[in-house]
Amino acid sequence: MRRATTWWKTGIGLVLTTLMLFPVYWMVNVSFTRDEDMRKTPPDLFPIDGTLEGYRAVVDQQLPHLGTSLLVGFGTVALTLLVAAPAGYSLAKLRPAGGGLVSFVLLVAQMIPGIIMAMGFYAIYLNLGVLNTLPGLIVADATIAVPFGVLIFQAFMSGIPEEITQAATVDGAGPLRTFWSVILPVSRNAGITVALFAFLWAWSDFVFASTLNGGGGLRPITLGIYAYIGNNNQQWNAIMATAVVASIPAAVLLVVAQRYIAAGVTTGAVKD
Repeated sequence: MRRATTWWKTGIGLVLTTLMLFPVYWMVNVSFTRDEDMRKTPPDLFPIDGTLEGYRAVVDQQLPHLGTSLLVGFGTVALTLLVAAPAGYSLAKLRPAGGGLVSFVLLVAQMIPGIIMAMGFYAIYLNLGVLNTLPGLIVADATIAVPFGVLIFQAFMSGIPEEITQAATVDGAGPLRTFWSVILPVSRNAGITVALFAFLWAWSDFVFASTLNGGGGLRPITLGIYAYIGNNNQQWNAIMATAVVASIPAAVLLVVAQRYIAAGVTTGAVKD
C-alpha cells in the first residue's frame, strides 16, 4: 500500500515537472524551427526541418549584447557585495542605533515597483549625463539587489556565535579586522546566495535597461532579444535561440551554486 502511494505521488510529480519544463523544451524546439514553419497548425513538436539560422543570428548580432550583460551582471555582483556585506555585519553584530528602522526601510525598499525607480534614475542620470553607461546601469541594478543582500547577510551573521567575535576582540582585532578575517569567511554561503541573486536580477533586467539606455548602443541581451520583435517582423527562431544562449550562464550558475543557496537563505532564520 505504501509503495503504491509512493508511485502515485511520484507520477504526479513527474506530470507537474513535465508541465513546468515544457516551455523550456518549446523554447529550444522553436530555436531550431524555420520561420515559415511557425504557422503550421498544429505546430511540429520536433524541428523536423531544423535550421541553425537563429543561432547564426546570435553569433552575428547578439555577442556584444551578451558581453554587455556579463559586464553589468558581474559589476552588479561586485557592487552589491561591497555594500551589502559590511551593512549586514553592522546591523547584525555592531547593532547601531536605529538598526531596526534601517532593516524595515530595506524591506519596504524591495516593494517599490521597478518602473518607479527607473523613472527616478532617468531624471538623475539625465542631469548627470550618465545615461547609456555601464556604471549607471550597474548602480541601478544594484539598488534592487542591495536591500535583499543586506537582509540576507544580517540574518546569516546574526546566527554566528558571539564567542567567535569575542575571541577576535580578545586577540586585539577591531571591528573591521573581525569582519574581514573572521565574519566574512564564515559567511561564504550568504555571499554566494547574494551574488547569485544579484547576477540573475541584473542579467534578466529589462526595465532599467530600456529606460536608462537613452537610445544608445549599449544594450544588454534583454534589449537584444526585444530588437527582434516588431509589428511586421517577428523572428521567432532568432528570439528563441538568443533566449537559449542567454539562459546558459544563469543555468550553469544555478547548478554550481545550488548547494550554497539553501544554506545561505535559511541560516539565521531559526534561532534556538
